[in-house]
Amino acid sequence: MKDPIKGFSKLSKAAKLEWLVTNNFEDADAARSVLTGYWHDDETLQKRHDEFIENTMSNYYMPYGVAPNFQINGKLYTIPMAIEESSVVAAAAKSASFWMERGGFKAEVMGTQKIGHVHFMYTGDASALKDEFDVLEEDLRAATAELTSNMEARGGGITSIKLVDATDRLDDYYQLEVTFETCDSMGANFINSNLEEMAKCLQTFAQNHERLDANALEVVMRILSNYTPNCLVRASVSCKIEELASEGVSAEEFARKFKRAIAIANAEPYRATTHNKGIMNGIDAVIIATGNDFRAVEAACHTHAARSGSYKSLTGCAVENGIFTFWIEIPLALGVVGGLTKLHPLVVKSLEMLGNPDAEELMGIVAVSGLAQNFAALRALVTTGIQKGHMKMHLMNILTQLEATPEEKIHIATYFKDKVPHHREVVNYFCELRGVPVPKVGQ
Repeated sequence: MKDPIKGFSKLSKAAKLEWLVTNNFEDADAARSVLTGYWHDDETLQKRHDEFIENTMSNYYMPYGVAPNFQINGKLYTIPMAIEESSVVAAAAKSASFWMERGGFKAEVMGTQKIGHVHFMYTGDASALKDEFDVLEEDLRAATAELTSNMEARGGGITSIKLVDATDRLDDYYQLEVTFETCDSMGANFINSNLEEMAKCLQTFAQNHERLDANALEVVMRILSNYTPNCLVRASVSCKIEELASEGVSAEEFARKFKRAIAIANAEPYRATTHNKGIMNGIDAVIIATGNDFRAVEAACHTHAARSGSYKSLTGCAVENGIFTFWIEIPLALGVVGGLTKLHPLVVKSLEMLGNPDAEELMGIVAVSGLAQNFAALRALVTTGIQKGHMKMHLMNILTQLEATPEEKIHIATYFKDKVPHHREVVNYFCELRGVPVPKVGQ
């Protein structure tokens, strides 16, 4: 059983590493070699990575790929994608080329407001709080004036403050619900700083107001929400139905099956979960490459998918008057300034690759990536099935695990060109090629 360690955060990086490999691995030298093997040779660059988080021991690399030929609102993009899952980048690129020949993608930002709350309990008579809210709002805006001045100069700031009576959901529970415009920054620190000041102001207001009982008021939390239903973007594609013929399926049958696949995702949460996971493959990959918070985006999108009370598809489809239309509408709170955007070298290059977009343009790019990924997945599912393409992309991973030589990889890839490379069949053929016994199942 391991002994606990005290003061770990105060140790030097070298001391932390030695404690880690000595106390947590069977072979300390092998563990040390792997961890230090991913350090940057450039000490300045490594120091920058060390400072992103706490107790940094190494760097965890993800493949960084690109998907070209994305035409969005008439402009051509090469989209950076950081993801470890095979077939995602290829599928996105295939969708991009398919729709570039059919007019490309359209993207429209429908709103950019973010939300934060001061969550508080009040056990007294709240009528005075409601009656005097106009006065309280003036105090709240005055208390945050210094914090908001720079953001206001850029066209942002606090856009509304509301008192929410949530006692129907939880006894004595109220909120100050505040909406913000944060321009090209994601704005988490800006929002939270304002909410902190508002919480203090609320308490002071209760202390100084004769109709309010300060002892009956308890501020529980002040924090932004990662659900941003008013920070919304829509991306879409459309074409004539006859332009959809695909993989031996007629255009009419393809459109019918495609629409039905989305109907199933709207009717069945088990399917919707996998359907939306595929969408997030495309979204997360661009979010990570551009230095944004993919966990926040995931949380917002999944909440949005369940806004009706049942978990549903994030994408929609219509087949009307001979026109096929496919769209996605999602909340995306993104930033192109602050955070890692100027600190991580690959984030800087990702944004440059995209033409240094503002936050609204990036919202459109990210939404399109998710839509493209979903189109590719559904196109495969309703025609040839998803495994054929996915397993071909997975073949190289299998051969790498088998430590195949470059020549063997070429030979085996050629052999499986017209076959679905299931893992066992690849292993069997690999062993046959090398003239070695086929391992028993489970070995």
